[in-house]
Amino acid sequence: MTRETILMVDDEKEILKLMDIYFKNEGYTMLKAANGLEALELLEQHKVDLIILDVMMPLMDGLEACMKIREKNHIPIIMLSAKTQDIDKISGLSIGADEYVTKPFSPLVLLASVKSHIRRYKQFNHQSVTNDNEITIDDLIINTATHTVTVDQQPVKLTPREFAILKLLAVNKGIVLSMDKIYETAWNEPFMESKNTVMVHIRKIREKIEKDTQNPKFIKTVWGIGYKMEDI
Repeated sequence: MTRETILMVDDEKEILKLMDIYFKNEGYTMLKAANGLEALELLEQHKVDLIILDVMMPLMDGLEACMKIREKNHIPIIMLSAKTQDIDKISGLSIGADEYVTKPFSPLVLLASVKSHIRRYKQFNHQSVTNDNEITIDDLIINTATHTVTVDQQPVKLTPREFAILKLLAVNKGIVLSMDKIYETAWNEPFMESKNTVMVHIRKIREKIEKDTQNPKFIKTVWGIGYKMEDI
C-alpha cells in the first residue's frame, strides 16, 4: 500500500539518513533536501504530505523556505532547530509552521508527531462535500470536509493547525474556550505552559480572516479566560 510522502530538509546528512530508516520502516516515502532551495524544487516535482524543515541551513534557511511554501501550500510543516528560546519558537509558528521541535530530538517522538499531523491533515481534507460540512458565521464559511475557508467569498489559506483552531471555535460558537482547552484539542497533547503558542496562532488567524484585527468580528478575546466565536 502506498503511504504518504515526507520531505525532510536538513543540511546534516546523518540526521537525514537516520530518519530515512525510521520513516521507511513505517512505510513512508522520504524525500531529502539540504536547503530551502532544493526543497522548493522538490515540491514542484512531487506530491508531499508533510515537510520537516531545519531552521539553520545554507542558501535558503528554514524560515524563508517556510514562508515561500505557505504562499502556495497548506500541508503540515514541522520546524527543527537547536535554538530553544521562546522567541525562536514564536518566529517559526508565526510564519506558518505547525510545530517547533528542538534539537537534539528523539526519532520516535518526531515520528509520532509526523503521524499525528498527517492523520489530522487527512481528516480535514477528505473529498466528500455536503452542506452539513459547512459552518457559516456571517460572511465566514468554514468547510470541514475540504479544509477550506472563505471570507466575503474570498479564499483564505490557513495552516492545518490554524484550521483546527478555527473549526474548534466555530463548532463551539458562544462557548468560551480556555487556552489549555484549545491547545489540548488542536495539538492533541497535554497543555504545558503554551499560552504564547495559542496566542500566536490566534493572531495569525485574525490577520487572515479579520478586516480589523484591533476590533475583531469573529474571534473574541475573553480576558483572563480564553477565546470564543459568536453568531453575528
